[in-house]
Amino acid sequence: MAKKMTFEDAMRRLNEIVQRLEAGDVPLEESMKLYEEGMRLGTVCRGILRDAEERIARLGREAESGDGAEAENR
Repeated sequence: MAKKMTFEDAMRRLNEIVQRLEAGDVPLEESMKLYEEGMRLGTVCRGILRDAEERIARLGREAESGDGAEAENR
């Protein structure tokens, strides 16, 4: 089973891809593969950020409703 990629790992790899593509010396076929990988990594990053935003919003709602103690037990 593949290890789940962290946001930091995905961003690091995405930055590497961008640098390689911006250098302009990558053959077309490799450029296409890098672009596809970059698109997948972008999806991974957006999903991780969306999950973090939902978690923060949930914690905020719980804090406002006084359920902080219940949240600590999770």
